[in-house]
Amino acid sequence: MTRPQSNLPQILLLIGAGGLAMLGTCAGAESFPLPAAGNDLIGESRTTETDHSDTLLDVARVNGLGYEEITNANPGVDAWLPGAGTRIVLPKRRLLPQAPRKGIVINLPEHRLYWFPPAPAGEQPVVWTFPVSIGKMDWHTPLGITRIVSKIKDPTWTPPPSVREEHARRGDLLPVIVPAGPDNPLGRFAMRLGIPGGAYLIHGTNRPAGVGMQVTHGCMRLYPEDIERLFAMVPVNTQVLIINQPYKWGWHDGELLIEVHPPLQEDAVEPPTLTDLTRLIVEATRAEPLAIDWETAEQTWREARGVPAVISARSTAGISAAAP
Repeated sequence: MTRPQSNLPQILLLIGAGGLAMLGTCAGAESFPLPAAGNDLIGESRTTETDHSDTLLDVARVNGLGYEEITNANPGVDAWLPGAGTRIVLPKRRLLPQAPRKGIVINLPEHRLYWFPPAPAGEQPVVWTFPVSIGKMDWHTPLGITRIVSKIKDPTWTPPPSVREEHARRGDLLPVIVPAGPDNPLGRFAMRLGIPGGAYLIHGTNRPAGVGMQVTHGCMRLYPEDIERLFAMVPVNTQVLIINQPYKWGWHDGELLIEVHPPLQEDAVEPPTLTDLTRLIVEATRAEPLAIDWETAEQTWREARGVPAVISARSTAGISAAAP
């Protein structure tokens, strides 16, 4: 389950700020009713067919997905030229992370942000979810609990010296301060996190083609239309929990599911093994031993497509309960 290398970051440099401009304003972000305690599944996977002019990035943005989500769910499909009439899986069915359903939760390997707004009295609680870009291998996004300490509309950007040096090495000279406007990498909205030792933000972008990848200098980057919506909903002092859960498990109507994503670049040196899968299932079934469909579990683990799969049910019969 080694992460495939991609030349997309270099391609994004050529696309520039106007990349994928044909998409205009999209409406891909969604809210879902929050499942009751003991249930963890939201959304429904769907399929679509591409037009001759589509790229997978076009399809992803319109449907509230990021680059790695849609490419992992559609192995073998060319991201740039999928071709007319190609069937595309939209992985919009997902397990909530194993985390408190409170504030903002960002699961880095999933490249996804979850927002659990407080529910008004008498109303159904919901969860919003958005694709995000995260810190690349040498610029990790820190894990842990923090808070949103300020919100800025039309932010300026002061790139740190290390970032300016990195850009200079490839011939891209950054100014000391990048003013607000269409060339600002922070986009039109930014929310600053209270993480010591760095200026970490949840913000927009002028390069939406990179959303859903591990390409930032530690910040979390959303589509312009998504950050505008999230910015309007989230108050200052909201808790933010940043986690690293490439392998998720959860329940839906008595069935046990797992959802597997490729690990972060810095964690992919030693690929996960079936022993790791066994540990995951032992954790999931600690309170109630179950019969496990190991064939489905192993296939889901190997493919790492980010699509939940049922690997057991409380009433399952004829499936081995022992580890392989």
